[in-house]
Amino acid sequence: MNILDPVVCSELPVIQKIIADETWLEGERRGCWVPPDDPIVCENVCQVILRIGATLREAFIGRAETGALVPVEQMPSDHHPHAA
Repeated sequence: MNILDPVVCSELPVIQKIIADETWLEGERRGCWVPPDDPIVCENVCQVILRIGATLREAFIGRAETGALVPVEQMPSDHHPHAA
């Protein structure tokens, strides 16, 4: 049985929120519904994760060491839906 790192488990809701944001934004750009697994959405999600990933992980590691978890609402302040 695989046991997930508690930090990874804590990051998943934030990543899901990023996916939802990028899916919505791409749908707005195109003017129609876009699936979350759309290649452009995936690329944009990867760009956001690469940009904020280290900060996000440090925040969750710090909280995990103290026994507290960061709520989803406390994403790093530099996360904004990709605006390319």
